[in-house]
Amino acid sequence: MARSARQRYAEIFRDVEDLILDHINRQYTSHPNSKLNMLVPTISPFFTPLALEDAFYHQDSIRAISSRRFVAPSFNDVRLILNTAQILAMIQPKPYRFLRPKISPGLELLTFDGDVTLYEDGASLHSPESDPVILRLLHFLSQDVRIGIVTAAGYTQPKNYFDRLSGLLLAIRSSTQLTSAQKTNLIIMGGESNFLLVFDEQAEYCLRYIHRREWVLDAMKDWSEPAIQSLLDVGEAAFHSCIRTLHLQAKVLRKERAVGIYAADQSKKLTREQLEETVLVVQQMVVSSLSTRGSEQPPPHAHIPFTVFNGGADVFLDVGDKSMGVQSCQKWFGGIPPSSTLHVGDQFLSGGGNDFKARSACCCAWIANPAETVALLDEMIALGDRQRGSEG
Repeated sequence: MARSARQRYAEIFRDVEDLILDHINRQYTSHPNSKLNMLVPTISPFFTPLALEDAFYHQDSIRAISSRRFVAPSFNDVRLILNTAQILAMIQPKPYRFLRPKISPGLELLTFDGDVTLYEDGASLHSPESDPVILRLLHFLSQDVRIGIVTAAGYTQPKNYFDRLSGLLLAIRSSTQLTSAQKTNLIIMGGESNFLLVFDEQAEYCLRYIHRREWVLDAMKDWSEPAIQSLLDVGEAAFHSCIRTLHLQAKVLRKERAVGIYAADQSKKLTREQLEETVLVVQQMVVSSLSTRGSEQPPPHAHIPFTVFNGGADVFLDVGDKSMGVQSCQKWFGGIPPSSTLHVGDQFLSGGGNDFKARSACCCAWIANPAETVALLDEMIALGDRQRGSEG
């Protein structure tokens, strides 16, 4: 039974792998409609093929998916298979004969969400001993892979980021294995896509703030301050409306490029239902503010992207989104292509997940907790070692 199930599952994943390959071949042509596009009209572009059959065999050897008699392959099974398929495609790519677009293989940039991805929600990175992800990040830096931490936390002062990432920053500064150039390959993009800081071993908090004019995307250059404040005004009014209608015990916090709510009493968390309802209400109210009638002029913030997301204990509206944050990291490092960029995050649900929009900028891996991030990085390291061994 297990052998039969294993074969059937593998055939299904191979068929989907072929559908994705066909979709990639068509998405750059004048006739982009593929079989996959007809089956799933909302499908996003793919930056690499996905080695789904090989990934299934790998995850099946770990999770015994085909040996289960009563529990069908779950969402988490499929999520982890997709993660493995993506890193296989980047680190150990297949020689596809019929792949028309030229896709540069290899991993050049790793970007990460912060909370629940690198560390537990509200926690921080203290030391390599207590936070095993630190040593994995040092390994990738030593292999000349750039690392960007693309977080919703929005500060202009390096100390605020140092408080959350001190273990990583101090480990990089004291490392004798990394060159000075490799150390500067760590950057932090705060507020989704609003504040850039670069590692600087001479700086007091190991980080140097970079002025916006040195890294912003062309699409962000016409974001005027009045337009930004107009967007935040609408968002703030929407949050106050949610507090009234949902009877939330919450306070509103407005920042330079964000506005949101958090529990007024930290011992009494807002419920998941309250947080998710707030996300959807605020999204709807901001979108509604963009509609015009007749000769009405659109509001000044009509052209500014925004993100509303559930942070687990709060809800925030940020100016910009993580697709722009990742693209800004790519630009800072000289124009790294999406096919050579992997974003790792925990919030990929289409409603209220701020990692969701990163899919339009690069390849992605969906994890559920920091332990899964460590496991993913270990899997990538093992694949890289195997690849270099075969080439040697």
